[in-house]
Amino acid sequence: MTFVLTTCFTFTIYLLVTCYLNTFLLLCIVNITKQPTLFFAIPVMDELLTLPRCLDCLSLQSYPNIQIVVCVNQPESFWNKPEKQHICESNAKTLELLKAFNKLSLTVIDRSSKGKGWTGKKHGVGWARKTVMDFISETGNAEDIIVSMDADTEFGENFAESIAETFEQYPKATALANPYYHKLSGDEILDRALLRYEIYMRYYAINLWRIKNPYCFTAIGSSMAVPLWAYRAIGGISPKLSGEDFYFMQKLRKYGSVIVWNDEYTYPATRYSDRVFFGTGPALIKGSNNDWGSYPMYSRHLFDEIAITYKLIDTLFTVDIPTPMSEFLVETFATKNLWNPLRENFKTRDRFRKSCAEKVDGLRILQYLKSKQNASVNEAIYLTNYLNTFHKDEIADKNIHVEELTFEEATIDTLNQLRDMLTEIENNYRRQYRIVDWY
Repeated sequence: MTFVLTTCFTFTIYLLVTCYLNTFLLLCIVNITKQPTLFFAIPVMDELLTLPRCLDCLSLQSYPNIQIVVCVNQPESFWNKPEKQHICESNAKTLELLKAFNKLSLTVIDRSSKGKGWTGKKHGVGWARKTVMDFISETGNAEDIIVSMDADTEFGENFAESIAETFEQYPKATALANPYYHKLSGDEILDRALLRYEIYMRYYAINLWRIKNPYCFTAIGSSMAVPLWAYRAIGGISPKLSGEDFYFMQKLRKYGSVIVWNDEYTYPATRYSDRVFFGTGPALIKGSNNDWGSYPMYSRHLFDEIAITYKLIDTLFTVDIPTPMSEFLVETFATKNLWNPLRENFKTRDRFRKSCAEKVDGLRILQYLKSKQNASVNEAIYLTNYLNTFHKDEIADKNIHVEELTFEEATIDTLNQLRDMLTEIENNYRRQYRIVDWY
């Protein structure tokens, strides 16, 4: 009898242990194989010609767990404006195209049909992007990822997988500022404007990289991604008529670190567009008329002044001293008492340093540069001076002639060589650091 009871007890223990081990192994397998959902957030207005190619790129992705959320949008008033009828018709056809799309999970938010368009001040790409992202935030899980995309953008088949792997490598990062590159169109006037604009963006970012500024990344609406936990933590994206991507990424940087390198590029379209007040499309319209007042080349010495100001922050923790940016900051914030309130609120040097960098943020840096810009100088000189100072050997190796450079007279080939060289310099910084987490 004792033998039987012992045998039964032993067998029961064996079954329990086996069941526990099987359950444990099953949970391990589930956790290992669990992948975040990548939600592609796409605002769409008058994109009937470009959206199909973007959808094709999504259909070819190697990553299996993808959902698409599209907001087809326009102001309601467009229905009553004859000059806007082509946009209404394009959006209506786009809705039909999306209805027939069945290759991936797709959700359509209709803010363009009669009675559903934007009214009042709530309109534009900012509201469309917010509408899509907020919808994803309400339906997704904390570990899922919002991939901000534009309907005119292309990318390779490993793009989604690369984003998932990047956030897996940096799970605490609040955002990704993905590398980008505009392809040439073949239209000389358009390509000249595009190259001049991208040279401006690259040169601006590189100088912030050079001084190791915490806002050295470039914010582009079709080249950024954010995990849902971070999106929720900052209260989502602010719906601005233009520049929502700039303010969004700045907000995410203040909350945490930003990834700046990914092996996969995005390729935003090279085209004119007047649907926003500033950004690539409007810049190309202005640039084709040789109006670059909003996108000048700044002297590298102005970036050095920003660097000096940041380096003096540790000293400012204990005593007020003048900085190169002091006069501008006093005028901007309408107070001479710039630092004492921060000293009172942030008692450690590290916290004070972070609060100062959040006060003198990417927007203030841009405003400072604009306030100091000398409009009477041939601004190509600033680019030439920078290249001759920091990259003279590379210029010689690539046989790029920058002497007496003018953007108006330079050939497309020369401008493209400059663009590609600056892209290489920027990407070297991106690869070297991979994540921006300093103040």
